[in-house]
Amino acid sequence: MFSSFNRTFFTLLFIILIGFSSQSSALSPALFKIEKAGVTSYLFGTVHVGDKSMDGLPKKITQAIEQTDEVIVEVNIEALNAFEIQKRSIPFMTLPQGRTLKDEISAEHFEALKQYFAAKQINIALFENLAPWAVMVTMMQIEYQNLGYLENYGIDNQVIAHAKKHNKPIGELETLEQQLEMLSTLGVKGDLMISTTLEQLKDVEQYFLDLVNAWKKGDMDTLNKYYQLSFDNSDYGKFSEEVMLTQRNNNWVEQLAPRLTKESLFIAVGALHLPEKHGLITQLKAQGFNVTRL
Repeated sequence: MFSSFNRTFFTLLFIILIGFSSQSSALSPALFKIEKAGVTSYLFGTVHVGDKSMDGLPKKITQAIEQTDEVIVEVNIEALNAFEIQKRSIPFMTLPQGRTLKDEISAEHFEALKQYFAAKQINIALFENLAPWAVMVTMMQIEYQNLGYLENYGIDNQVIAHAKKHNKPIGELETLEQQLEMLSTLGVKGDLMISTTLEQLKDVEQYFLDLVNAWKKGDMDTLNKYYQLSFDNSDYGKFSEEVMLTQRNNNWVEQLAPRLTKESLFIAVGALHLPEKHGLITQLKAQGFNVTRL
């Protein structure tokens, strides 16, 4: 059974990492039309990583991209090379001088982590200077890469590629540094993050199956259900919702609302930014936009 922290933690990974196998022809993810002042835009919830069977966007998505003036994503990682990403990420991922991973987590969890990496023929010394949240993300990337899930097949990258193909400008809602700062803030529960990661790795696929199947079908009711389960009334549930979603959604709407009355935009962000009272759909409606599902 997942605790509140576990559910929130794995929902975080759905937001920032996870995609799941599906034939693109069978995909029917939710797409929303946004209208105000005679201007039409589109809102699309994405998953960020997938396998090669996800290659190819549904026709309704490609047509919407082609009909707009600009594509907006969370962060346009495609605009950065690997060296730039590494250089900008290191200050957030590494621990202060004089501290090591062993100082940040309990001896029990460090030993369990050491055994986890040893089983994969990886020396834990490689992670000695990393913050626990960065180790957690690395563990999940290893697991999903082993299963064949890569950013190359993620929906965001495909949206960007289609926009480039049709010479659409690509804007972003936040910087890489802002996303890393968000993860760093969540990392205050580093020891708990590591312990639950180790405990629940075997259950990740099962937990996410419902979430990703809901995304594939555009089942917003199920996405709402998992949102409510993940961000409950516990202290960590409320804290993580505020950091991961509410603050960011508020900032995005502040940026987008003035533009949406003047420009036709295709907005592609993680799927769990759309539902619930702090979600983009509700906030845009509150500002007088007509938001309808296509």
